Amino acid sequence: MKNIIYSLGATIALAALTIGTGNARETTAKSRPNFLIIVADDLGYSDLGAFGGEIRTPNLDALAKKGVRFTDFHSAPACSPTRAMLLTGTDPHRVGLGAMELQTPNQIGTRGNEGYLRADNVTLPEILSAAGYRTLLSGKWHLGTEPGQDPHARGFQRSFALLPAAHNHFGLGLSTERAKGMVYTEDGRVVERLPENFYSSTYFAERLADFLKEGDQGPNKDKPFFAYLAFSAPHQPLQALPEDIARYKGAYDAGFNALEAKRLKKQAALGLYDPSKPIHVRAKPPGGWAALTPADKVRSAREMEIYAAMVDRLDHGVGLVLAELRRSGKLDNTVVIFLSDNGAEGMSQRDTQIESLRQRYAQADNRLENLGSATSLTMYGPGWASAAVAPSWLYKTYATEGGTRVPSFFSGPEALVGKRRIGRAFANAADVLPTILEMANVPAHGGAFQGRKVEPIQGTSMLGYLLGRAERIHDQTEAFGTELFGSRSIRKGEWKIIDTGDGSWRLFNLANDPGETTDLSTRNPAKFSELLAEWDRYAREVGVVLPTRRLVSP
Repeated sequence: MKNIIYSLGATIALAALTIGTGNARETTAKSRPNFLIIVADDLGYSDLGAFGGEIRTPNLDALAKKGVRFTDFHSAPACSPTRAMLLTGTDPHRVGLGAMELQTPNQIGTRGNEGYLRADNVTLPEILSAAGYRTLLSGKWHLGTEPGQDPHARGFQRSFALLPAAHNHFGLGLSTERAKGMVYTEDGRVVERLPENFYSSTYFAERLADFLKEGDQGPNKDKPFFAYLAFSAPHQPLQALPEDIARYKGAYDAGFNALEAKRLKKQAALGLYDPSKPIHVRAKPPGGWAALTPADKVRSAREMEIYAAMVDRLDHGVGLVLAELRRSGKLDNTVVIFLSDNGAEGMSQRDTQIESLRQRYAQADNRLENLGSATSLTMYGPGWASAAVAPSWLYKTYATEGGTRVPSFFSGPEALVGKRRIGRAFANAADVLPTILEMANVPAHGGAFQGRKVEPIQGTSMLGYLLGRAERIHDQTEAFGTELFGSRSIRKGEWKIIDTGDGSWRLFNLANDPGETTDLSTRNPAKFSELLAEWDRYAREVGVVLPTRRLVSP
C-alpha cells in the first residue's frame, strides 16, 4: 500500500517518462502556463472570506471564487512535512521530514527522520528548471538550514528564504549562523541585515514581485515561471502592524463560541458545510468563552484581533504580487494554487510544552497594551483555533480533520483549472506536483532524474478532476496514511481511523460524521480491522518510527 497511490495506468505511463535536463516534451514558452503557489502558515480552514471568514481578504477571495475551492483538501499535520509533500509529491517520511526536527531519542539517526529534505529526491523547482522554467521562491523554507539544503541548492534560481520554522515578523533577533537562530538567505547567501521597515508578509511579497520583474527584463524573459510565495504568517508569534490591528478593534469581543457559530452559518450559505452533520464540541478551554474571566476575555479578544490583522496583511501581500502579474500581462496565463500548511494552531503560550518557547514568552513584553508589537510574543490558543477549524476535531499537529483539512483552491485559465465551482473530492498536498507537471506538459519522473535514483512520485494529478473529466481524484479503494509526533491516521474512501497520539485508535465514517464525533470501532469491527491492516502496510512502506512520547500536545 502507498500513502498516495497512482492509478495503474498513470504508473505505467510515468515509468516511461524519465526526465532529464533538456529532454522535456517540446512546447513553446508562450503556450506553457506560469504557476504561483501561495502557502499560508497555520491558517484556519474558515479564516478567508471565501471559506466563511469575516477577515478582510479581497485578493484571495477573488481568486478562490473564480476557481475551484476544495472542501476536502488535506495537508500534513504541521508545516515542514506539508512543504516536503508539496515540493516532492511524496510522503514526508520518505524524504526526511517524518518527525520534522523534533525527534525523540529513538528517532535520531533513523531514515526518514533526518529533519531536512534529503538529497535523494527531486523537487518540483528542479524538474521545472530543467524543463525551461524560471523558478522563484520568497518566504519560509523550513526544509533544511545547511548550504546544500538551501532552496538555492534545491532548484530555485532566485530565492529569499527564511530557513527555520518561524521568526519575529518584524525581523528582530536576526542571526547569521545557519545552525543557530533565525537565518535568512538570498540565493544561498546568508542575509546579514533586514530593512528597517521589515514586516514578513509584505517583504516576502515585495521580493517575489522583484524577482518576477527582474526576470521579465532579463535574457530569460520569454521563459514561463514557477513562483512559490511561502508566508510565515499567521504562525506565532502573533505580531501585526498597528493600523491593521486597529481595523479589528472590538470585532471579537463576543468570543470564540460566537465566532464559530457565525462562520459555520456562512459556510453553510456558501455551500461549504452541511449543517445537518454533527460538529465536534471543543474540549479546551473547559467551559468555553463563558468560563473565562473578564480580564482573560479582553486579552483573548485582543489576540484574535492581532491574528486577523496578520491574515489581512497576508492578503495585502498577495495583492502586491498579483499587481505585478497584471502589470506584466502574465496573470491571465498563471495558475494560482493556494493552501494552508496545516490546520489552525491550538497551542497557547501559557501551557506550551516546548521549553524554548516557554522561555521566550517569559522574556517578552506581553503587557496587554504591547500585544502584537515586535517585542511581544503571543498565540491565540485552542478556543479560536477550534472555531477556525469547525466542524472538525482538534487542530495543528494532530492527524484529525482539524489538523489536516485546510483551505485550498486552484484559480487561473479555465482551460487548465476548469469552471468555477466547489470541489468536494479528496486531495492532498502531494497531488500538487503531478498536477503542475501535467499542466506544464512536463513528463513526471519514474523514480529517476538526470541519471540518479530518486524517491518516486506518489501523488496523483488533479487535472482530470479540475476539468470535469473525472468524478474524483483518488479511487475509493486507495488508502492514505498520516503520522506526526505519534498522532496517526489511515483514510480509505469515507472511512478513517485515528490515533491522536495516546495509542488508542478510533474509527469514523466521514461521509456521515465529518466532525469525527462518534467512534464506530466496536460497531464495525471488520472495517476497523481492515484499516488497522492498512496502517501496518503504510507504516512499513514509508518507514514510520513512532516516537517514544508525544513532544507537542496542544
